[in-house]
Amino acid sequence: MTTLVWIILVVICLRAAGEGFEKLPLGEFEKLKLEGGILVARKGDAVIHGGHAKAGKQSLRLLGGEKREVEFVFEESLGEKMILSFWLERWTSRKPFFFGIEALEKDRWSEIYRGDKAIRVGGFLTLVEVQLGAEVKALRFRSTTPEASGIMIDELRIEPVKPMVVTKVTSIQPVVPVLIRKEVNPVVGLHLVAEGRTDAKEVVKLRIGLEGTTEIDAVKSVKILVSGSEAKAGVGEVFGIAKKDGRDLICEGSAKLVTGDNYFWVSVELNESADLDGRVDAQILSVEWSDGATQKPEVTSPKGNQRIGYALRLHGDDDSKAYRIPGMVQTKEGSLIAVYDVRWRGGGDLPGDIDVGMSRSVNGGQSWEKMKVIMDTGDDPKWRHDGVGDPAILVDRMTGRIWVIATWSHGNRSWNGSGQGIMPEETGQVMMCYSDDDGVSWSELINLTKELKKPEWHFLLQGPGAGITMKDGTLVFATQFQAGPKRTPYSSIMFSQDRGKTWQMGTGIKSNTTEAQVVELKDGSLMLNCRDNRGGARTVGVTRNLGKTWELHPTDRAGLREPVCMASLIRIGDRLYFSNPNTTRGRYNTTIKVSEDEGMTWPEKWHTLYDARLGNGYSSLAPVGDEKIGVLYEGVTELYFIRFPLNELSN
Repeated sequence: MTTLVWIILVVICLRAAGEGFEKLPLGEFEKLKLEGGILVARKGDAVIHGGHAKAGKQSLRLLGGEKREVEFVFEESLGEKMILSFWLERWTSRKPFFFGIEALEKDRWSEIYRGDKAIRVGGFLTLVEVQLGAEVKALRFRSTTPEASGIMIDELRIEPVKPMVVTKVTSIQPVVPVLIRKEVNPVVGLHLVAEGRTDAKEVVKLRIGLEGTTEIDAVKSVKILVSGSEAKAGVGEVFGIAKKDGRDLICEGSAKLVTGDNYFWVSVELNESADLDGRVDAQILSVEWSDGATQKPEVTSPKGNQRIGYALRLHGDDDSKAYRIPGMVQTKEGSLIAVYDVRWRGGGDLPGDIDVGMSRSVNGGQSWEKMKVIMDTGDDPKWRHDGVGDPAILVDRMTGRIWVIATWSHGNRSWNGSGQGIMPEETGQVMMCYSDDDGVSWSELINLTKELKKPEWHFLLQGPGAGITMKDGTLVFATQFQAGPKRTPYSSIMFSQDRGKTWQMGTGIKSNTTEAQVVELKDGSLMLNCRDNRGGARTVGVTRNLGKTWELHPTDRAGLREPVCMASLIRIGDRLYFSNPNTTRGRYNTTIKVSEDEGMTWPEKWHTLYDARLGNGYSSLAPVGDEKIGVLYEGVTELYFIRFPLNELSN
C-alpha cells in the first residue's frame, strides 16, 4: 500500500514566525482554527503528534493511507514575495517515496519544489526553503510514502525576502567531560541567531583562547565543529583545525548560516598523559565574517570549566560495536576493577553475541590495562550466540575475593524469552566467577540457577552494578526476578553468609521494580534502591532480615527522581552517594547526589552534574583511594570514567 497525501495550508499567520504546532490539541482533527485561517482534515487523514518535533514537543504528522487531504482555508494572498521554510522528517528509506510542494497563484496550481532525493530519513534532518510569489493564496504539500510510515513537518515559517542579519552572538557551555582517548570533546559552543534568508552570512574565522586549562601541554589538538541548527554538543561537521596565533588559536573555514539558531563547537583532544584531576576551558574571543568584519561574542565563555576523564571503552575497541552495563569496585589492594557488556555485533540487549569484559586500573583510573573477557558462554548462532551479560561485581572485604555475577541467555532466554524451569533451554542462567589475585586471573564459571531460582519464576538475574560486604561479613548482591502469569518483575537481594560457598534469595520488595542497588545503613539494615517501571521516582525500601520482609522507606517514590533507568548507590564513610540521570524523562543530565542522613534527604546543594548529554544512562560508583570517588558511566555504546574529590561533592 502507498499513501498519497495532499495538504493545503494557508499561512498568512506564519509570517516572520515559526509554526511549531505547540498550541494545537494533540491527536486527530477535523477542523482547527488558526490565526489567518482554518485547518480542515477528514477523519484519519492527519494528526498533531506529541513527543517528537524539531523544537518543542509537537509536530504535524501526515498519516498513512490513500488520498489523504488537509486544507487550511485561506484568508488572503501573501501580498509580497516571501520565503517558505520548514524542517522535514522522512520516516523510512523504503520505497515508494515522493515529496513535492505546489502553490496556488492566480487560481492556478504549479509545482515549486520537488524533494524526492533530497529528503533525509529521521530526526528532522532536512531544511526546505522555497521562494513564494506575492499572489500565492495557498500551498499544497504532496507526498507518497509506504503504509505505516509518513512525513513529519515542524517549524513552518513564511518570511519576507530580506538579507540575513545576525541578531545574537554568544557562547554556551553544557557540562561535558573532556575524555582521554576520545577525539571529539566539546568544551564550549558558539551560538549564533540569524534573521532573513537572502545573502546568508558566512563565518570564515574564529579566534579561541584556552585560559583556565590546567595542562596546556596535554592538549593534542583543537578543532571547530559546525552542527547547523542542531544544538547537540560536539555533533557536526569539521569547520577547521585550530593553529597557534600568539597566545591564542585561530581556526579558519567556511560555514554559511541558516535562519534561526546556528551552533559551532570548540573540541579539544588530549594526550594520554593528561591528569584526571585537571580541567579544560576555552573562550571564543571573536568571529570573523566573509566580508572581513569581526565580532566579539556577548559572552566569550560561561563561568566554569570541563572535567578531564578517561574513555575506558570506545565504539570499535577490540572490534566490538558497543559497550554497556557498567559495574565497578575498588579492591582491598586499591585497584579499580570495571566489568561491562562487550556487545560484539551491536548495541542491543540479550539475547545476542555478548560477553562480560573486565578492565583493571592500579593508579586510580588514570590508565587501564588491556581488556580481558572473563565470562564467555559460547558463540553458537543456533542459540543466539549464547550471550552472557548485565554484570554486577562485589569485593569480599574479609578475603579480598572479587565476585562477578551475570545472566546467561542460551538462545532467547533473557528478559522477554526466559521461561519457567531451571535448565538453560528453559530459562536464563545465573552465572558467577571470581578472582583471588586482585583481578589478574579469573575462575571458571559457576552456575547458581538451581540454588537460587524458583522453578515457577520466569527469570532471575542480578542488579546490575555492584554488591556489598556487610559489617558482619555477609555478601549481598541486588537481584530482580519475574513471577506470576504476567511475568511481573520484583527487585530483591541475594546473599551469602559463608564467603560465597552458598547463596540465598530474598523476597520481592514491590511489583514493577527491576534493576536495583543495595547499601547497609548504620543500624545494620539494608536499603534497596530500585528502578521503578512506573517512572518518575525511585522505589526505596529497607529490610532488617536479609530480604525476608521489606518496609518502604519514607523517601519511597519521592526522594530520588528517575526516567526509568538503572542507578548507582554506595556508602563511603558516613555518607551515601547516588548517581543517575537527574530527570523524569530522557537519560541525560547524569548527576551525583550526596546524603549525610542515611538517605532521608539529598540536598540540592550537593547535586553535581557530570555529563549533560543524552546517553544510555547507566552508571557505577566506587571509592578511589581514601579521598576520591569514581564513576563509570554510559555514553551511547561507550563507557567513560571520571573521578571527584569527596570534599568537592559535599562542599
